[in-house]
Formats: sequence, C-alpha cells, structure tokens
Amino acid sequence: MKNLNTLSIIIVNYNAKELLRKCLKSVFDKVKDIDFEIWLVDNASSDGSLEMIRKEFPKVKIIANKENVGFAKANNQTIKKADGKYIFLLNPDTVIFDENFEELIKFMEEHPEAGACGPLVLNGDGTIQRQCKRGFPTFWNSFAYYSGLWKLFSKNRWWRKNFGGYFLLSKPDNRICEVDQLSGAALMVRREILGKVGLMCEDYVMYWDDTDWCFRIKKAGWKVYFVPLVKIIHYGGAGGVQLHALKNLWYFHRGAYLFYKRYLVSQHSFLINFLYYSGVWFAFSLKLLFNLFRREKIIGSKKPT
Repeated sequence: MKNLNTLSIIIVNYNAKELLRKCLKSVFDKVKDIDFEIWLVDNASSDGSLEMIRKEFPKVKIIANKENVGFAKANNQTIKKADGKYIFLLNPDTVIFDENFEELIKFMEEHPEAGACGPLVLNGDGTIQRQCKRGFPTFWNSFAYYSGLWKLFSKNRWWRKNFGGYFLLSKPDNRICEVDQLSGAALMVRREILGKVGLMCEDYVMYWDDTDWCFRIKKAGWKVYFVPLVKIIHYGGAGGVQLHALKNLWYFHRGAYLFYKRYLVSQHSFLINFLYYSGVWFAFSLKLLFNLFRREKIIGSKKPT
C-alpha cells in the first residue's frame, strides 16, 4: 500500500523564476517535521524556470504544460495526482516567513470541521495583505470595496463593521477566526472535501477561483478559518502576472461578474443586480483607461528627443 504524505504543496508558475527559487528554498528551509511533497505546474514559462527547478530542486515533481492553462486548471491537474492528506496551494511569489508551518496541520487535525484554512499573508513591506481574510462579496460589501469607502475611516469600530465587511475589518488580524474566504496565494484544504465540493472551478482563468472554492466548501457544511499563527510573505503582481496587466484586469472583473451571476443574482432584485453589474464594468472601464494612459505615457517618455 502506498504511504500517503501529510501534505502536498502545489505551486503554479509562469515566468517567475527568481521568485520561485526563493519560494522553494523557503519551503525546504522552513517546513519541518512534516511528510510533504512539492508539485510544480509550469504554464509554459520562457524564463528558464523548468531548467532551474530540475537542476536546483530535483525533489520537486513537475508538470510542464505546453500552454498557459490558467491558475485553476493547473492546480486541478496536480490535485488529481497529489496524494497528501492536506493540499496547500502556494504562489511562486511567496516566502514562508518562519518555522512553525506545522501549526496549520495541527489546527486542521484539531478541528475536523475545518474544510480549509489559511495563514496570515503579508505584503513585502510587512503589512497585512487583506485578501487573506475576507467575507463573501455582497452588493454592499462590493460597493464599499470598489468605491474605496472601506478604508476611509478604517480605525473607527462602527465604520469597520458597516463598511469593512469584505475584508472583515471587525475581526482582529492576529487571532484565529472563522471567515468566508481566504487567499488562493496560500490556501490549505482537506483532501476529504473534494468528494463533496469538487475541484477548483475552471471557468475562472485566474482570480475569484479561491472565492468560488471557499463558497462551495462552506455551502457543503465545512468551515473556513484564518490562522495567523503562520506567516507568509506574498510579493504579488510579480512574475508572469505583471507581463499581462490588461488581460489580468479583464480576468479579475470577469470573475467578479461570474461569481455574482452564479451565486448571488437570485437573492436580489433586478435593480440591485443592474447596479452591481454596472459597478463592476464601470470599475473595469476606469482601470482599463488608467492603465492604457499610463502605458502610453511610459512609452511616450521613452521616445528619443
């Protein structure tokens, strides 16, 4: 009988060679006293990532795609092959901060009702990355998020409760708590849930796939926890992501539309749904124009005089 690992770490990479090297080094340096395997899914990188992995980290199991199939599909490829009791999705632009990673495993072992948990995710400057502790998007949460209202008076208790629902500002950042959703940059799930919940939804190329998965996990009766005992740095917007900024902008807002249409549209009136959809596409249009203007300005500044 095959001996199963306690943990399967899955990393989806696209042209993030240097950050990926730091990520893998942190895994091998920091993950102690746990039987684990690492799977690397490469989405047709052209920066020598695969050569680096084979040379410097021969223990890593590799799936080399001939094209970029997206985040969700690449993870699903590996989840089907991995044999860990727990599956941990980890972005290549992350670094495990300290040597107590086993606290996540310990938490899952002590809380059988937990279908998923996630660590405290920090930005490169040490501030919290809000995406690691979130509520599900509602019309009001989304309005406060897209408009920026959530952060105007974020230190006020009443304001946090009424305008900070998407990022759960009313819940402390340094305590274990039940949440709605976690960041796909560092997300641990119990293999047992797959039979009831299924794999990640491949309708999302990237972004919102973690939201969709957490939604289905909770809908199936499991709980989702934020466990800040473990810290991970997520540099974000690095590697292949920054190479296709406009395309990724589309993926994000398309994901917001798909999630709402799939799970929330039936809960609201036509007017509320119209306002939500209008807000999503208005936000997309503004960001698109801003990015196009910025790109034009950068290109213009490089012209010889």
